[in-house]
This record gives sequence, C-alpha cells and structure tokens, in this order.
Amino acid sequence: MGSGHTGRRRKNRERLPEPPPATPPAPLARCLKAATLLLTALCLLGLFSTEIADTDFWWHLKTGQYMVERHSLPVPDPFAYTTSAATAYRGEEQVRRFNLTHEWLSQVLMYAVYAAAGFPGIVLARAVLLASLCGLAGFLAARLAANFYAGIAAACATASVVVAFAADRPGVVSFLGVAVFVSLLELRRGWWALPPLALLWANCHGGFFLGWVVLLAYASETLPLWPGTAWPRGSRRLWLVTVCAMGASGINPNGFGVLSTVLAYRRSPMTTNLIEWHAPSLWGPPYGFDILLYAAPLLLVLSWRKVRLAHWILFAAFAGASLGAFRNTPLIGFLAPVLIAAYFPFRVKVPGGLAWAPPILAAGAAVGFAQGRFLQLRVAAWTIPAKTADFLLEHHVTGPIFNTYEQGGYLIWRMGPQERVFIDGRSLSETVYRDYNQILFNAGSYADQVAGPREELLNRYGVEVVVMNAMDYVSGALYPLALALANPVSTEWQLVYEDSQAVVFVRHAPPGTPVLSNKLGRLLRHMDRECAAYIENSPDTPVCARTLGYYWLHNQVKDEARSMLFLYLSRAQRRDPQAERTLRELDAGSPPSNNP
Repeated sequence: MGSGHTGRRRKNRERLPEPPPATPPAPLARCLKAATLLLTALCLLGLFSTEIADTDFWWHLKTGQYMVERHSLPVPDPFAYTTSAATAYRGEEQVRRFNLTHEWLSQVLMYAVYAAAGFPGIVLARAVLLASLCGLAGFLAARLAANFYAGIAAACATASVVVAFAADRPGVVSFLGVAVFVSLLELRRGWWALPPLALLWANCHGGFFLGWVVLLAYASETLPLWPGTAWPRGSRRLWLVTVCAMGASGINPNGFGVLSTVLAYRRSPMTTNLIEWHAPSLWGPPYGFDILLYAAPLLLVLSWRKVRLAHWILFAAFAGASLGAFRNTPLIGFLAPVLIAAYFPFRVKVPGGLAWAPPILAAGAAVGFAQGRFLQLRVAAWTIPAKTADFLLEHHVTGPIFNTYEQGGYLIWRMGPQERVFIDGRSLSETVYRDYNQILFNAGSYADQVAGPREELLNRYGVEVVVMNAMDYVSGALYPLALALANPVSTEWQLVYEDSQAVVFVRHAPPGTPVLSNKLGRLLRHMDRECAAYIENSPDTPVCARTLGYYWLHNQVKDEARSMLFLYLSRAQRRDPQAERTLRELDAGSPPSNNP
C-alpha cells in the first residue's frame, strides 16, 4: 500500500512541468528596457560622431555659405575656373547643372548648423541623422516582429553597414528619407506628411526618386490584380498621396530631370572611376552588408507565402541599387534587418535578457569614450592642407592654381570664390578630369619632366601655382608631377612651401615670398614625411609606404627602402609575401630579387 503511493508520487513528480524561466518584475523590466534603449541610442550617437574627415564636406559648406550670402544658386560655378570646358559626352551639361544645384537646401542647412554651432554642431547633426536611420530600422523590426530585442538587433545591424558612411554629405538625407517613408507607410498613418516631406527631400538631395520607389511599392499592393478583386479600403487615399508626393518632388531646381541625369552618370568615365560608384564586394570585411544581403532573401523565400508584395519590390529595388554601386549599400543596411525580423521563422525568447543588455551596452559606451572614438567634435586636421592655405593667403600667392582632386574642396572653403581651383570633388567636367590626369602622370611622355602634353596643358590653362599632395593614399600611387616640378632641369618652377600634407610650386614667386633651395631633396624627404603622417592617422591604409619602399629601392637608396617597407608591413592588414621577401633580403644585405 505504501509502495503504491510512493510510486504514484514519483510519477506525479515526473509529470510536473519545468518551472518557467525567471523574469524580472514588471516595473524592473520596464526600467531595464528603457535603460537598454537609452544606452543603444548613446552607443549609436557615439559611433557616428567621428571627426570631420571627408574632403567633399568643405565644398558643400562653402556652397551653403555662398547661397546664404548671395541669395542665389551657384550657377554658373563660382569656385573652379575650368568648369566651362567643352562637354565630352551627351548630357554632360545637364549633369553639371544637376551637380551644382541638387543639394542646395542641404548645403544651406549645413552652413546654418555651422554658423550656429561650429564644427561640433556639424558632427552632432550627422550623428543624430544616422542614429535616427538606425532607430527607424529598429522601430520597424520591433513592431513587425513584436519583439523588443529584434529591434535592438536590427538597429545594430543597420549601424554595421551605415558606419562606413559617417560622412558630412547630403546623401545621408536620402537614406533617412527612405526610412521615414517606409515607416509612415508601414504605420498606415501620417500619410498627409508625405507630400511636404517629398518636397523637402527633393531639394536636399537628388536621391529623392527613391521615395517614388517606396510609394509605388506600397501602392502596388492595392491594385486589383485578379478578376473580381475589389480595390482595398484606403487604396484611393494611398494613390492620391503617391501622386501628390511625386508631383511635389518635381518642385526643385532640376524638376523631374533626375532620372535622365542618373542615366547620364553611367556614361561618364569620371563618375564610374570613383570608388563609391564601383560595385561592392560580394564577400569581404566587414561582412555586415554581405550577411544582410544573403540572409534577407533566404528568409523571404522560406516565408514566401507570408511576404507582402511591397517587401518583395523594395528588396529587389534596393538590392539592385546596392549591387550596382557601393554608395547605395545603406539601402540594404536599412531594409534587410527589418525584413529579417519580420519573417524570421523562429520566435527566439531571451528570458531575463534585459538584465544583461544594459551592462554590455554601458561597457561598449565606456570603451568608446575611453578610446576617444566617441564624440570627436572636431575636424580631422590631418586630412586638410590648413597650413598650406594659410601660407597662400599670407603671401598673396595668386594666379590660376593647379591642385589635386582631394585638396580642391578645402581650398574652395578657404580661398573661394576669390581664388578658384582647377578641380574638386564635384566632378563637373570630363574634359578637365582627363587633362588633370594627363598633367599628373604625363602618359606618353616623360613622367618626371615638365614636357610634352603636361607642359602644353599647364600653359594652355595658364597655371601659375601648383598646390598638391605627392601621392594617392588609397592606391599608393605617386604623383609624378611633383617630381617633375622638383626636377632641377625645371628651372621655371620654384618650391616655396612644403609641410607634411602638401607642397607649393610657383612659376613666379610674389615679392617677399621665400624660395626654398634644393627643391628635389626637399621633395624626396617630404614624400616620406607625408606618407608616414597619413599612416599615423589612418593605419589601415599603409600602401603608400610600399610604393615608396620600392621607389627608393629602384633608386638604390636601401636605408630608405628598408624603412618604408618596414612601416608598410607593420601596418598591412594582409600578408604581402613579395614585400616580406624584399625586406628580408635588405636586412640580410643581399640584392633584392623581386623589385617590381
């Protein structure tokens, strides 16, 4: 009898369900959730508040100042004396006007922020815009997945892609515009705001046609595609808003010419040569974009019965745009996390997760602040030729200037429109870009001499002053023009200034301007200093040291070759067997066998 009761008690105990995982009390859970949200926002703001390093920022800022002070668009171009060069392809004149005017309102607002809060205000404004983009991705993900953690994960996933675009450019407005449009259409409220937002967007950046894609994707869901299907409730209102928003966006300096302009971009060798217009890598660090690009369609296919038509259309459009040009990858960075959260087939519960999320986020924020990576409310001085501009202004060095592409924007900010540049990041003339490269490299003639096509072009443009850095830091290529001007046989050109960022050559030095002796020796020392200074601030881009190492080796200056190759290999992200072998041979005192 006793044995039977004991057996039943044991059986009953075996049938008892496991106790549910412990969860924080409701008030504590709410506090922890609020702390997680606030710390995530803090981390995002810190992540995007890096120093001002984009060289194009400066001509944007100067253009905004110009319009505020002169109350007119910058047409014709007031900052470069070469813009009126002959067109090189059909539609180039339209592209020039578009590039001069399509971001006018963003540029005015950018200058207004600068006038009110200086460079710290610029950094904070950028951080708020990009953090808002990530926040909207997180909001939509949390709403569609009914999971707070899905929203936090989506915001962080978006940030992993968008962090590469933490630059002070009007293009940020288009990414945020896409996020705002998708959010309002998903919420099915606030549609009245879409037409005025479209008008604002169309005057801030030429990517406003992405708003058309979003509107038409959602409106297409209301079409009665099958016989006997009625128009859904609210469809007429959505189509009316779509038409009004698209019509309002045509009120801008270029009207509806944006689509033909985008097609003309593809006919421009100058534009297609820019890195941001290249197709992105399909697999490679930092991997955030690649993972999102492949994970989202996989989940869409697995959940195909539940996927909305608008989501199919948006993913196809944004994936196509992102694969076509690296500059468009934030579109997938925003959309893919939202779709992954919405159609993830498993509901992952994280019991008690709120307890560990705030400490982890707080630790991340502490590391960011401790390392000085967060709230860098300043200009990256190593990216701008500030002292060079000071010298030019102080000594009244004037005349038609030839400058390098990357330094044109800052020279516009400091010296324009009184002194105009040869070229800058606005990419206004195909002919000028071709002549620019010919002057730099002198293809088909002596690279280290002012002769042949180079001499003819310098004379044709009447160049009196050359302001330049000596190398391209991304590719590591040396600019032979600097060596040609420093060549002792080029007696017409004199070196009047050099620092770790630029050199200045003039044909005729203004009275009182000191001329530096031994210009070739000074330039050679300058190249090493310029490269080393860049690597110190951007250690992920050391390839200029490799180029200089082999340059010195070719000229039998082995100590300098060893020094620069050592610098390169100490910072290289990947192994370079050729450079490693050359350095070993130099250390051993044997003649290098693999000089490229």
